[in-house]
Amino acid sequence: MPPMLDVSDEVRAEIGDEEAARLLAGAGAPGTYDCTSCRTPGDTSTERTSTVLFVGEETAVLAFAHATCIPSQVVPVSEEQLQGAVQSISGSEAPGAAEAGATPRQAVLGITCGLILVKDQVCPALVIEPTGPIARPGENGLGDDFLPILIEQGFMPVGGLTTPPAPLPGWSVLLAMGQLHAILQPGTAGAWWQAHQPLAVSEGWRAAVNKSNEVYVYAAPHGTIGQQPREDLLREALERACGRGVLVAATMPLSGT
Repeated sequence: MPPMLDVSDEVRAEIGDEEAARLLAGAGAPGTYDCTSCRTPGDTSTERTSTVLFVGEETAVLAFAHATCIPSQVVPVSEEQLQGAVQSISGSEAPGAAEAGATPRQAVLGITCGLILVKDQVCPALVIEPTGPIARPGENGLGDDFLPILIEQGFMPVGGLTTPPAPLPGWSVLLAMGQLHAILQPGTAGAWWQAHQPLAVSEGWRAAVNKSNEVYVYAAPHGTIGQQPREDLLREALERACGRGVLVAATMPLSGT
């Protein structure tokens, strides 16, 4: 059943007819959301929902609101205000921090965009690796609980790179105006990862994600993958991590534009 979305003419003019049609068909639209107006939960499957596009000088973010709160519209904002809007929409007050239920120990989540070949298809991928070990709240040991925490949240261990990762319900990747903004958790949990500033992605990556409307998100502990300058080297690092049993992954839908 398609979501109960309202897309105004001015929003349609900004995002294009193709993206508007995808949203109205359910692609990229959330099931549940926090209303950008009243900040209470909403559900696109049971109540009319307005699409609200925050537009800055160079970037834009698509948000959702109860139709009873505000109509679908374009909201011009400054770039500084737009970053505040992203934080408000996601509910995150610590951009870039490891919000996976863990104390970051001064570590943040590093992210790499790349294309990966799966079943002869070029697929968009994100690779997450903390800048240091991640501990559980209240634990001060020297261990790294990053992978166990992710597995508890639904990420699955990767047995090989030849098949797509399993979907992770409720999670999504927020892309706005061709730039990467955040990885969003279910419901009101907010952003699991959020860019300090929107990250530009390559034309090839953007074309691949616009075609599939989903992203393969891989994650590994600190010191596993590293910053790889080429996608063939990134794949080799992922394969090594997979062979060591320290790689988890999930498929997430695209959220936004």
